[in-house]
Amino acid sequence: MILAIFLITTNFLAFILYGIDKWNAKRGARRISEFTLIAIAIIGGAIGAFIGMFLWHHKTRKKKFTIIVPIFLSLQIIVSTFCLIQNYYLVTTQYEYHSEILPDNLDGYKIVQISDLHNQFFGIKQSGLLKKISALNPDIIVVTGDALDSSHTCYKFAEDFFEGAVKIAPVYYITGNQEGWLNPERFNSFVKKIEGMGVNFIDNEVIEQDNIIIAGLSDKSLKNASGMVDFDNKTINNKTNDTNNLVENNDNDTNSIAGDNRKLKILLAHEPKYLGDYSKTGADIVFSGHIHGGQIIIPGVGGLLSPDFEFFPKLCYGEHVYADTIMYISRGLGNSALPVRINNYPEIVVVTLHKR
Repeated sequence: MILAIFLITTNFLAFILYGIDKWNAKRGARRISEFTLIAIAIIGGAIGAFIGMFLWHHKTRKKKFTIIVPIFLSLQIIVSTFCLIQNYYLVTTQYEYHSEILPDNLDGYKIVQISDLHNQFFGIKQSGLLKKISALNPDIIVVTGDALDSSHTCYKFAEDFFEGAVKIAPVYYITGNQEGWLNPERFNSFVKKIEGMGVNFIDNEVIEQDNIIIAGLSDKSLKNASGMVDFDNKTINNKTNDTNNLVENNDNDTNSIAGDNRKLKILLAHEPKYLGDYSKTGADIVFSGHIHGGQIIIPGVGGLLSPDFEFFPKLCYGEHVYADTIMYISRGLGNSALPVRINNYPEIVVVTLHKR
C-alpha cells in the first residue's frame, strides 16, 4: 500500500509542478528549476512528468527532457509493474498435517491462516482476498497478528476483511507488534466492532471448538514473559517470572496442555522465534508470522531481512518441526518497514489435517 501511495503522490506532484512551471513561464514569474523537474521524474514521477510535458506543451523542445523523461517513464512502468505484481498477486501454500491421535471428526479438517495484512488493499472490501479464502472452503480461519499497521493505519481495510471472513468460517484473531503501537482507545473500539461481527478475539485466551483447543498469545504477553497456556482450564495464567521462557512449560499434566491427548492443541503466536518455548507447552501446531518471508527471498538462501532488521532469519517462512510441535510461518500479506516484496508473493496458508 505504501508503494502505491508513493507512486500516485509522486506522479501527481510531477504533473502539477510541470503545469505550475508552464504557467509561471507565461506570466514571467519565478520558474521551477529544471533540476527539480527532472529529479521528480527520476524518483518515481516520470508518468506525471511525461503527461505534464505534452498536456501543458512544456519542455517538449528541450533534448534533456525529451530523452530523460521517456527513459525513466519506461523504467518506471517496468519496475512498478514488477513491484505491484510482487505485492498484490496472492498465492496459496498448502500443507498436510498427519497425526495418529487426531480425532476422527478432524480428518480432512482445513485451517486457513492469514497473517500480517498491514492494511494491504486487495480489492473493494477486500474482495480479492476473501474470494481466494472462500474457494478454499476452510473450517476455521486463524489470523496471527498485524492486521493493522501503526504507520499508515486504515482500520477500514481490516474491518472489511473481518466482516467478509466471518461469513466464510469461524475466525480467531490475535494481535501482533503493530497493534501494540496503536492508540489503545481506538484499537479497543476496533476490537469491539469486529467482535460484534463475530470474530473471536483470543489475545491471552484459550477456547475449544470441534475437538480443537486454540490458545492465543498477544504479542505483548510474549515480550513481557507473562503468558502460560493452560488448555485444561482454558485460561492463560500469568505466573511465570522466567524471562528466558516467554511461554511457561508445566510438567504437571493436570495443568498443561500436554494433559489432553484427545484434542488437537493449536497455539497462535505472532513471532516465530520462540518456537522452543511454544513446543514446551505441548502444542501440536503453532501458527505464526511477523517475518514477512524475509521481505526479499534469495533462491537457495532464504529470506533476506526481518522487520526487526535481522539478516537471514532462520525462522522465516514455511513448515518447521521442533520436538513434537510443528510450526507454520506465513509470509504474510502486507509490508511494514520495506514497501516492496521480491520473489515473495503475499501468501495464504492452508493446513489440512489427516488422521494417520
